[in-house]
Amino acid sequence: MTGTSHEELFGAAPEGLWAAPGRVNLIGEHTDYNEGFVMPLALPHTTRALVSRRRDRTLRLRSRNAGGGTVTVPLDGLAPGAVEGWAAYPAGVAWALLEDGHEIGGADISFDSDVPTGAGLSSSAALEVVTALALSDLGGLDLAPETVARLSQRAENDFVGMPCGILDQMASACCTAGHVLYLDTRDLTRRQVPFAMALEGMRLLVVDTRVKHAHADGAYARRRAECEAGAAALGVPYLRDVPFEKLDAALARLDRTVQEAVRRRVRHVVTEDRRVERVIELLDAGRARDIGPVLTEGHASLRDDFEVSSPELDLVVEASVAAGALGARMTGGGFGGSAVVLVDDAAAEAVGAAVLEAFDAAGHGAPRVFEAIPSAGAQRLPL
Repeated sequence: MTGTSHEELFGAAPEGLWAAPGRVNLIGEHTDYNEGFVMPLALPHTTRALVSRRRDRTLRLRSRNAGGGTVTVPLDGLAPGAVEGWAAYPAGVAWALLEDGHEIGGADISFDSDVPTGAGLSSSAALEVVTALALSDLGGLDLAPETVARLSQRAENDFVGMPCGILDQMASACCTAGHVLYLDTRDLTRRQVPFAMALEGMRLLVVDTRVKHAHADGAYARRRAECEAGAAALGVPYLRDVPFEKLDAALARLDRTVQEAVRRRVRHVVTEDRRVERVIELLDAGRARDIGPVLTEGHASLRDDFEVSSPELDLVVEASVAAGALGARMTGGGFGGSAVVLVDDAAAEAVGAAVLEAFDAAGHGAPRVFEAIPSAGAQRLPL
């Protein structure tokens, strides 16, 4: 992405370049909107934005990835439903900033991205966060990273209409290179935990099944509603408030009050929060290799209790573990997308080959396999 391309599009040189990464989640799935714990890391894949200010109160948006020409968004009167498609994400960020009382002006923004879309790697959060950071910097707002994340989440929740938690936006805004982010989504307290797999003789692989997940079909929203129903039946604000030690008693109470699906959702969230705690305990103890079985256990819970896996994701996990992986699990919202696989260096090639062979034997298209290198969060880059 170059200044020339932006100038050709909009007739003005860009004033700055910003980037925000996609993410994978090591552990802690569907816990964020239950005010639980998560542990994501940023990928080296980013969405980049070249931006120049305008004198009127208009956003003009172009994406090299989406095509379809320039989308023009008047800031005055901007409201949910006014913009559709990919441009709803950056437009929603502008709306959230205005709704939060921040003064922003018009801008021309050209986007480019190598974050795979539909792969469960948070391409939408990267688009939101890079827009929020660029508009914040250009407007002299000096917003903290967690504020950038909160406003980006509000854009997705209230403008786009996707009821996601804050995991993706916090990962994109707040991760640091060489670390995994241990985040309490209740109060956004966080700790950067060293995660240099290469020094441990291991790699964390991402397997993009190339099966496009579609949260818009309402499945994600139903899972969230079921979690809320479980919390209400147990008399707690969020499932985060159900202690792991009292899970069996809580499930026994739910047997008499809710549908079996709600009971399973509760079990997943409470046990998943405990899995995050187990992983951080192991990492803190210098036992990174021992997190593998916890990852695999988490996948079984997502498959059986939360019911958000897919045949392709299950195949990645089964083939990887059978070929010698230390552990594997789906990552992201589910219904397709990607899995993470923890492997010893010596086994990485064999595990990757086993996954490709399994997909071919099952008649699936070849997945994309790459290494997850913990990378930096959103930042301004030199032009």
